[in-house]
Amino acid sequence: MSKAGHFFQQKGVRDAFRILAWVPVGIFFTRHIYSLASVTGGSMQPTFNPNLSSSPLHHDVVLLERWSIAVNRFRRGDVVTLWSPQNPDLLTTKRIVALEGDLVNPLPPSPPTPIRVPPGHCWVEGDSKYQTRDSNTYGAIPLGLITSRVAYILWPWPRRGIVDNELPTKSKGRVKTLGQNFLQSKFGE
Repeated sequence: MSKAGHFFQQKGVRDAFRILAWVPVGIFFTRHIYSLASVTGGSMQPTFNPNLSSSPLHHDVVLLERWSIAVNRFRRGDVVTLWSPQNPDLLTTKRIVALEGDLVNPLPPSPPTPIRVPPGHCWVEGDSKYQTRDSNTYGAIPLGLITSRVAYILWPWPRRGIVDNELPTKSKGRVKTLGQNFLQSKFGE
């Protein structure tokens, strides 16, 4: 037997290769199915980091669900992660408030003129009333910037649970959605 053949017969080497064989599966799982993230900042308060002002070192840890984004399943109220249209190196967390075709009455700093969300776009906003940079600043965003849906709060333990998809008060009444008949005729639902 050659030295290489003997090397691969050693138990430690065989075990290492068995473990390494699972690396592609793990990479696929975290890129396309589920992964974990830490939410920093206050733009999504009180949904995430409600006590950030008292303890800036403690951030919410969340479960990201990627499958629904991969199959283009977007819903109003979903909390999503997306690449910032102003800084492509920054991954942010926002809530989908309006989808393609919806009419939105934006908040300042946008002008108060209603905006129709263009095809392939959505309107996102942070839950915070005071410290968020969102579609009211940069307009509707392409759906292609969205990377995942935030499904579950894992930490801190007392707040663990499914992420609420209820629109915050500041967003209610400002969006006119397309009628169900239009959606049925367009998508055959």
